Amino acid sequence: MATLGIRRPRNVNWLRAAAILYGDLGTSKAYVVGIAFALAGYASFGPVMAVCALTLVVGFNYSRVCKYYPDGGGVYTSAKAHSKWLALIGALLLCADYIVTASLSCLDAFHYLGVANPERWAILTIFFIGMLNFFGPKHTGTLAFLLAVPTLVVVLALTAASVPHLGQAVHHMQPQAGGWTHTWTIFVGLMLTLSGIETIANMTGVMEMDSRGKGEPSINPTVQKTIWPVIIEVCLLTALLALAMNALPGLTFRSETHAHGIEQHVVAADYETNPQHNELEASMLRYMGEMFVGPWFGWVVSIVFGLLLLSATNTAIVGTVSVLFVMARDQELPWLFASLNRFGVPWLALMVAWIVPMLVLDAISDLQGLAALYAIGVVGAITVFLGSSGFNFKLPMKHWERWLLIGSSAVLAGVWVTIGITKPYALVFALLVVGIGLLCTTKLVKGPAPAPSVLGALEESGEITTVLEPVMPTGDTAPAAAEGAILVAARGVTDVLRFAIEEAALRRCVLYVLYVREIAVQIPTESHWRDDKDAVEIFKAAREAGARRGVHVLPVYTTSDNPAPIILDLAATVGVEYLILGGTHRSRFVNLLKGDVIGEVARQLPSNIHLLIFG
Repeated sequence: MATLGIRRPRNVNWLRAAAILYGDLGTSKAYVVGIAFALAGYASFGPVMAVCALTLVVGFNYSRVCKYYPDGGGVYTSAKAHSKWLALIGALLLCADYIVTASLSCLDAFHYLGVANPERWAILTIFFIGMLNFFGPKHTGTLAFLLAVPTLVVVLALTAASVPHLGQAVHHMQPQAGGWTHTWTIFVGLMLTLSGIETIANMTGVMEMDSRGKGEPSINPTVQKTIWPVIIEVCLLTALLALAMNALPGLTFRSETHAHGIEQHVVAADYETNPQHNELEASMLRYMGEMFVGPWFGWVVSIVFGLLLLSATNTAIVGTVSVLFVMARDQELPWLFASLNRFGVPWLALMVAWIVPMLVLDAISDLQGLAALYAIGVVGAITVFLGSSGFNFKLPMKHWERWLLIGSSAVLAGVWVTIGITKPYALVFALLVVGIGLLCTTKLVKGPAPAPSVLGALEESGEITTVLEPVMPTGDTAPAAAEGAILVAARGVTDVLRFAIEEAALRRCVLYVLYVREIAVQIPTESHWRDDKDAVEIFKAAREAGARRGVHVLPVYTTSDNPAPIILDLAATVGVEYLILGGTHRSRFVNLLKGDVIGEVARQLPSNIHLLIFG
């Protein structure tokens, strides 16, 4: 017997990838513009321009280096080339970034929506999003695209409405005061503009390969078309909106001390007479829409950015789960972090991913305090990614590319050190996340070993091999006497599997038994069927039942967060005549969250393949 191992399908084109990236990176302008004014007032345009320039350089670096990591992984993968400890530190800093992203995005969403007690609504919403993720909602670019399009339209409309006021904005601008040290501190305070750039590195494992041109297929064309439209939009429009913000008259900001000792700057418009316009640093774009267009447009901005920020909250939670799962799969964290519930979700990793942001929000409920915590994680992760890639001399990059990576990493390292010095609570937060994560790597808890009797029998028989490419098994794996092929997608040793074996015996067909281990994580992961107890049980039962009925069984195993493309790709690749699926017993609510696999397969299945639904 031979197994046919297949990789996760590369079904994310540049448009969907750009939408996912924009849903994370593009949200930064929702709060960066307001925070810039809170830190520097009418002298904020210079620091914003400097941060946008650095963002452009970092984006360029990612566009050059991501092609070397076609299997995804981001900072964890790049740093692993040097040291597993450096990889762990980078991944844990990314987790710190995701944790604060979830808190910050959700809080700012309710600031834009203008509700009372936004921190309470944010905590409740994170709890609700975490509960929904228990069912493993499919992570695709569809929702991101649906939200990215109206957001881009609204931002362009707001920018166009701001153009007539740019002359007045220039007139209101003031020179930066306080010397280079003060300017550098403000520059460091706006580093959250870089939020979300690591998303592109994590997506490379599912991006479409481009086989046009010379040489081997590459993800580089997809990476370029994904990064540049988003980076240019973020840098250009953030700078224009930061300039136009200076046209707003009467803005003042005052320093306050948070209950937990964190200093914050609160922006207000006519504070004494218009208390509804307090704390504009959290919803500056809404106020600009009201002033430049009208109150109705302010509500449009609120709704669009509120929804986009809630989507970014969900993306951050899923990202945390993915990083923790990958580390656990590599046996760097206790095996419980890789333990899946019945919906393919790492349940312990999910609990950490949505409970910790709620605790952070309960402790720090102001935007600037969260932004300070946020910067130390994202800057640290990007520093490790760029630096480890620059010093990896096995990567065939040009000399100037390597030195640009190393130089950018050095600048960001300086930013990281500055954050640690000027924001000690942010340093404590980062060290706490990294420390707890490293403490868990002591491997005090080991995973359960696979059943040796079953694996031993399969291995010693010499009939099990693993082929990593999606090709038709050769040699004696497909007997000449077979008159066709049948594919069954098995979820267990059920009546569906038994029915498929009977059909294969009746029609004298080869039977492909596909088992897709659903893993609802962002980062592509691969595992072997030998380590999957359920897969071993299904393949063993299929082999024994097939032998009794004279059916040649070919097991197929893979992992995915979306089984439908796997089923469709395999059915077309091996040229089956019949596809057998079991009827779903999930509730309508779960089908709504996870998607209807049978319906999706039925809509896209080629007409020459017959679909049989059992049960």
